[in-house]
Amino acid sequence: MKVILIQDIAGTGKKGEIKEVKDAYARNCLIKKGLAVEATNENLNHLEGQKASAQHKLDLEIANAKKIKAALDGKTLKITAKAGQGGRLFGSVTGKDISALIKKELGFDVDKRKISTKSEIKSFGTFEAEAKLFTGIVSTFSVSVTEE
Repeated sequence: MKVILIQDIAGTGKKGEIKEVKDAYARNCLIKKGLAVEATNENLNHLEGQKASAQHKLDLEIANAKKIKAALDGKTLKITAKAGQGGRLFGSVTGKDISALIKKELGFDVDKRKISTKSEIKSFGTFEAEAKLFTGIVSTFSVSVTEE
């Protein structure tokens, strides 16, 4: 009997795969426990629709990441911070600060966990930073820190 797996099953296959299994295993184990459905024409069409939808969503994410990369690459973002004695900052400039600055200046949401700097920003000056926007899409830009 052909079944469409709804979940990953060790020894049988991964979610979304169409597998040929014995009738008793399909009826008594897989379908009964909700781990698979019978591979009818209706279920196969539904599976194709889900795959197309997932691919479309992935294509949109890649296009959005490329748009952000084009807007951000090579830019110098200017941020102001309060200073203490000796020109050192109170605290440091973090990914959260840089993410908020990108949202304010360019209008794009970039997750703070995706932004990394080559060194900690604890003084004034210009620092290199990069944002990992998607698998294989990385944007490099500069962050200029000035005194308030």
